[in-house]
Amino acid sequence: MKVHTGEKPFACELCGQRFSHKNSLNVHMRVHTGEKPFACELCGQRFNRKDHLNGHMKVHTGEKPFACELCGKRFSHKNNLNKHMRVHTGDKPFACELCGYRCTQKANLNDHMKVHTGEKPFACELCGQRFSHKNNLNDHMKVHTGEKPFACELCGQRFSHKNSLNVHMKVHTGEKPFACELCGQRFRRKDHLNDHMKVHTGEKPFACELCGQRCSHKNNLNKHMRVHTGEKPFACELCGQRFSRKHSLNDHMRVHTREKPFACELCGYRCTQKANLNDHMKVHTGEKPFACELCGQRFSHKNNLNKHMRVHTGEKPFACELCGQRFSRKDHLNDHMKIHTGEKPFACELYR
Repeated sequence: MKVHTGEKPFACELCGQRFSHKNSLNVHMRVHTGEKPFACELCGQRFNRKDHLNGHMKVHTGEKPFACELCGKRFSHKNNLNKHMRVHTGDKPFACELCGYRCTQKANLNDHMKVHTGEKPFACELCGQRFSHKNNLNDHMKVHTGEKPFACELCGQRFSHKNSLNVHMKVHTGEKPFACELCGQRFRRKDHLNDHMKVHTGEKPFACELCGQRCSHKNNLNKHMRVHTGEKPFACELCGQRFSRKHSLNDHMRVHTREKPFACELCGYRCTQKANLNDHMKVHTGEKPFACELCGQRFSHKNNLNKHMRVHTGEKPFACELCGQRFSRKDHLNDHMKIHTGEKPFACELYR
């Protein structure tokens, strides 16, 4: 009858919570004492209630008697099914009092509160890095173990996180769900879109501490640092020449393969690099964007302007090793060397 009357004569002396049955009070007291008399015979985990042990046993048996009527997903516990139903109903009963963030589960709200408190109770025993969530620590540990449990079924590439595998699958599907609202360019990953937006904003938050050059991406700064360190991690397997950037090595390989994938649509000229084709197009357009500040002469290529400046500076960086004469241009030195070699490659067709 206490169910109908609401009578709860048994009170906990420690926290004041009241119960309608003595047995319920006894079970509750284990919360305070920490007593867990019910043990799993398979894994040793202990519980303070028999029904909690029964629920746990489904982990070992794989039993999932509770099914969602909307999507068919099955659960081992009724409570988990109830939580899952909020995915379909959109119900988010738990709200953060500080920022209004709402979520479907109390545990998610507790995790969210660490954003405000800055609490990071989970520490890595190997490197000391701390995390606000246990699952983040678990993910981090794969950095140390090298574990990559998630494999792509199409190419075999393995990943340490399920999310990384999901992102990778877009390489195969061609899916690019993230679009730039300014230019329409699409990306597979949200962070790639965020990086791309710096093209429009001009933001360059990463600065070189040695020369002050600024970069829009951390990766670009890392590449730039090789200018100062002289690091060239990419080596050609055919000739041993080394490069600071991967794409420079790829461009170089065409020297060996003689591949010239870039063709001029106007004259058929072919070249190994896109940049060379862009330079070549100035032959047709007559564009000369590089001007000498001293005499106003204009050039289609930056390199030609640099050579021209030696006319004004008098710089002659190319020296003959035989007589010491110096030249402002390498081709002039090459011509000069014929004086010493006696080479006369040009013959008059009339005089034999």
